[in-house]
Amino acid sequence: MARKSKIAKAEKLKTKFLRAIADWRKPKFATKVFHMCSVCGRTRWYMGKFDMCRICVREKANAWELPWVRKSSW
Repeated sequence: MARKSKIAKAEKLKTKFLRAIADWRKPKFATKVFHMCSVCGRTRWYMGKFDMCRICVREKANAWELPWVRKSSW
């Protein structure tokens, strides 16, 4: 589980970035904005299609919580 301060910082940077885009300005630090898993807060191996990291996608797929996803070996 990610720390609350890390999640809060990511949300703050994301809103700042979106506000700059809405005002037709180039964001000062576009590379600081990063994606986080919506379930566990992990930043690495983020899958944008699911808004989750690879570990959470695998767990949800194996528990049949993602009905359109299945293992290739089945």
